[in-house]
Amino acid sequence: MSYQIIKKLNESLQIVLLDPSDVDQMAQIEASAHSHPMSLNNLADCFGHLYRVFGLTHTSGQLFGFAIIQQIVDEVTLLDICLVPAEQGQGFGRLLLDAIIEDAKNAGAVVVMLEVRESNLAARALYQNRGFVETGRRKGYYLLAEGKEDAILMDLALSETA
Repeated sequence: MSYQIIKKLNESLQIVLLDPSDVDQMAQIEASAHSHPMSLNNLADCFGHLYRVFGLTHTSGQLFGFAIIQQIVDEVTLLDICLVPAEQGQGFGRLLLDAIIEDAKNAGAVVVMLEVRESNLAARALYQNRGFVETGRRKGYYLLAEGKEDAILMDLALSETA
């Protein structure tokens, strides 16, 4: 696979732009990492003109993480950030998040917004470490086998991170 390289992170890692030909790989990663993964069709729908999809690859070309953002005027929404489970906890999510923030600034955005499961403490810590603040909650937003879970809404004002 030949990727458009956005940023080389070091001698073995790079951030690349993904295209619809990557959807099958994305779906495999999504299924391995999330209890309620996005469907193949939902992932494929994220390649329209309002979206940018970033991949984290080894220079060998192996995709092991991705992030999907949607930009409407000057607001960017992080829709999904996902890593192969074996690669989690090593700072790769932070690398993807930093690339998203940099891209959003370059695209003229003033805010990056997201929602995260209340129980996803690792992701919440990552977002807070990068300056995101809680702006609201969606009570019972996620339906789980054992009940419902809140979604925490978080924003990063980009004018404050310049």
